[in-house]
Amino acid sequence: MEWQEFAGNWVLVPRQPIAIVHFLGGAFVATAPHITYRALLERLAQAGYAVIATSFLNTFEHGAIARDVLNRFETLQNRLQLGYLPVYGIGHSLGCKLHLLIGSVFAVERAGNIFIAYNNYPVNRSIPFAEQLNLSLALNVEFSPSPVETNAMVASDYPIRRNLLIQFTNDTLDQTRDLSQVLQSRFPTMTANLTLPGTHLTPLSQEVNWQVGEMFTPFDAIGQWFKQESSRDLNRLKQEILRWLNPVAAL
Repeated sequence: MEWQEFAGNWVLVPRQPIAIVHFLGGAFVATAPHITYRALLERLAQAGYAVIATSFLNTFEHGAIARDVLNRFETLQNRLQLGYLPVYGIGHSLGCKLHLLIGSVFAVERAGNIFIAYNNYPVNRSIPFAEQLNLSLALNVEFSPSPVETNAMVASDYPIRRNLLIQFTNDTLDQTRDLSQVLQSRFPTMTANLTLPGTHLTPLSQEVNWQVGEMFTPFDAIGQWFKQESSRDLNRLKQEILRWLNPVAAL
């Protein structure tokens, strides 16, 4: 399998896909998801999922971004002619908010959504140094919809029943608890919460291929340790995502 690009979608399709994953990454790293999330997405493709990772540039108009990524996803979905396969949304950070907006505003069919390290902070918390500069007050800007508006939309209009919420033990940007309260009130028996070791950047981790030379040196020991540590949290994340997507296969 090799990555292919179609109108801003990065695509990886196995020979006989069992479902489609629409992936949306976080702010500032979503422009090249086939690179920034490569290890995670390629593992999903290896497990039989057709991966469509839609790139986007972050702006204040999150509603417009959601509409654009959905349009590009559906256009490509029709072009690929994969037949009727269940579609799962997976988002990381801002990508979670976009999937929530897609589900709340547009008539889409989803077998379920996975929200990884959900982030819905206002401008002052989301943009580096914005809080110190008091950017939102100085320029009178805020994301649209705002965090409060987004929560209200999800609470009243979000229809997708099966959801997995993943947060990490060392993540100061995570707002999964707030989202969990909203979704648990709507779908108490279909909303699962999972806390895993890692940080907000764990989904961006890459598998390090450290080659040991003819003689094992202290540098090799450090390299092997770094490989194990960087891979452990990512591998746990992959396993739990695949377990939720297809519980039968995980048995």
